[in-house]
Amino acid sequence: MSNKSELDIQSLPLLHQGKVRDIYDINQDKMLIVTTDRISAFDVIMDEAIPYKGKVLTQMANFWFKQIESIVPNHLIDEDVKNFISQEEAIRVKHRAVVVKKLTPVPIEAIVRGYVVGSGWKEYQRDQSVCHINLPSGLKLASRLPQAIFTPSNKAAVGDHDENISISECIKLIGDDLTNQISKISLEIYKKAYDTAIKKGIMIADTKFEFGTDDTGELYLMDEVLTPDSSRFWSEKNYQVGTSPHSFDKQFIRDWLESQDWDKAPPPPTLPENIIQKTSQKYLDIFERLTGEKVIL
Repeated sequence: MSNKSELDIQSLPLLHQGKVRDIYDINQDKMLIVTTDRISAFDVIMDEAIPYKGKVLTQMANFWFKQIESIVPNHLIDEDVKNFISQEEAIRVKHRAVVVKKLTPVPIEAIVRGYVVGSGWKEYQRDQSVCHINLPSGLKLASRLPQAIFTPSNKAAVGDHDENISISECIKLIGDDLTNQISKISLEIYKKAYDTAIKKGIMIADTKFEFGTDDTGELYLMDEVLTPDSSRFWSEKNYQVGTSPHSFDKQFIRDWLESQDWDKAPPPPTLPENIIQKTSQKYLDIFERLTGEKVIL
């Protein structure tokens, strides 16, 4: 299985190839985003693809965009992909491609953490803070924070690692007003999403958002939102403070990679077939649990 997915679009010029998404130019106002089955971990793209992953991500993001459009507008344009590419290409990218507004990306990732885990846990153990935000003493791995916190990171180029930055560094990068606006919106989205997910027995430990602005400076949510690639989903039933909770996201792949003799630089280890299939199933499962529907394959 190869990450050179059979999804290449010839009808439109390729603008950008990310870790997971291929972005094509439609015109000065619109782009086409195709979400592939590629998977990255530790900012390295694996050589193997995860079946159906791109369809899960696209359909889950669309589900959430609808849920939170009262909080912030998003980049989706309600136009049929078939208007811009060949019929044969449209069939190939069905249920994994969207037409979106062209926006100027805000150069940070807006991360919201509701629990102390991952890089946040490592930092907390070191100096009782996360991204220079002081936290109470006595927290354990996977403890719920007294309140969710906004912890931005800068956006790294493909192959580099994103770095957590302080709020003051964020203000230097994008200004006071935009920092405050993004922080407020991000925390509001997280709360709404958390309240929605917990009713389905799913806890959202943390998540990241990306934003862009249009020519008038209006802020839009873009890229993906509340997917297993951008969020840490835990099962409420299996949650236990002090242990790393059972996860529905790509943490499963990260955990396997951590057990390998690998320096987290390319080339990555070969993913075994059973890890590929289990990961694919996790993506399908979390979609079904959160939306109450099956992925359209």
